[in-house]
Amino acid sequence: MAKTKTQFVCSNCGFVSQRYMGRCANCGAWGTFVEEVMQPEKVDRKSRVNLAGQVAKVERLDEVNIEETPRIKTENDEFNRVLGGGIVPGSMVLIGGDPGIGKSTLLLQISGQLANAGSKILYVAGEESASQIKLRAERLGVRGDSDFLLFPETDMKQIRQAIDESKPDFVVIDSIQTMQEPDVSSSVGSVSQIRETTAELLQIAKTNNITIFIVGHVTKEGAIAGPKILEHMVDTVLYFEGDNQRSFRLLRAVKNRFGSTNELGVFDMQHGGLMEVANPSDLFLEERLADASGSAVVVAMEGTRPILVEVQALVTPTVFGNAQRTAAGIDRNRVSLLMAVLEKRANLLLQNQDAYVRAAGGVKLDEPAIDLAVAVAIASSYKDEPTRATDAFIGEIGLTGEIRRVPNVVERVNEAKKLGFKRVFVPQHVTEQLTAVQGIQIVGAKTLAEALKIALD
Repeated sequence: MAKTKTQFVCSNCGFVSQRYMGRCANCGAWGTFVEEVMQPEKVDRKSRVNLAGQVAKVERLDEVNIEETPRIKTENDEFNRVLGGGIVPGSMVLIGGDPGIGKSTLLLQISGQLANAGSKILYVAGEESASQIKLRAERLGVRGDSDFLLFPETDMKQIRQAIDESKPDFVVIDSIQTMQEPDVSSSVGSVSQIRETTAELLQIAKTNNITIFIVGHVTKEGAIAGPKILEHMVDTVLYFEGDNQRSFRLLRAVKNRFGSTNELGVFDMQHGGLMEVANPSDLFLEERLADASGSAVVVAMEGTRPILVEVQALVTPTVFGNAQRTAAGIDRNRVSLLMAVLEKRANLLLQNQDAYVRAAGGVKLDEPAIDLAVAVAIASSYKDEPTRATDAFIGEIGLTGEIRRVPNVVERVNEAKKLGFKRVFVPQHVTEQLTAVQGIQIVGAKTLAEALKIALD
């Protein structure tokens, strides 16, 4: 009997080694190598053949015919926004997130909406039975008709046969880690299984113009489990963010071949499912105290949408040798940099002060335009002087203390005006762009010291 040959594959990036390695030489991750049986090379690889029997061929770029296919819009505007305006037919979308965050709930609701619009849906469940999905559908108010098909199966051969027979417009795979290719001898959820099943689903989607949604598990670090090639193969990668202490969820695109990756969708998890939040600024500001020190409102951009978020800071004298810098929702290094600028350019003695900074509501802010709001919140807490409840702050801060311009300033100011803010602080160099904006006072500041003098007066 021939000896079984094995190899070691990194579960993070897919790097293959003939011996076990504690640290991956490709991605640098520790303890990610798993042993797998080497599969013989197949010589009967299938070419891309669609349902009409057409085989892919070599064509000149200027001779390729482009068919204008409109995006398919669902009833959920937040979902459409994150995808870049709607679902692209024939695309492959991967949705990842923590357990219980709402991935299956969202896809079941979207599937029900598409079925009601006349599309045929094939929902492949690898983790639940048909009766369990039916119970959840009744709770969510999802109606089942002849166009909504359930298929509790994990065998890819059976799934492909079901797709060929039912000819659906949309396929939901929940989840990819439970699917298995019978020809691959590795265990379910291994790197080889995920790679082969995703490759087969990709061929089905591209050759038959079927949109496929894939649910992916995540690791304890928050990344999608399985090889990194999984994210490279699909067209769109969406991440669900949130926690069990709050009811709202954030859907963010980290890869999108058909739209922007900066869009953000906000949902509220209720008993009847995920409800879209049309105005997330109200959600992030509804519990703000009017006269509290250490609070400032920033107008951040998430894709094409301006969102007002409260930045909170608490500055207290340190009881240890080294002052602590703690941040939630904001980069800790950015907070340390801004505190150094405040000490050097605004004469605030912060070297013996502990600082705790967070973005209220659990949202993550990572653009330079939040610098001014963070600095004002820290200075407000240090001096114990509140800012005005109707002030908003926009601007990037340089190392010399200057306030630098940021993009989309007109859209940001209009959003603050719409929500009832009376005054907005902006860089001095962009005030000329805001001459046509009426109904809100524009305060142009050249330096951080100048902005703090006016804001905390």
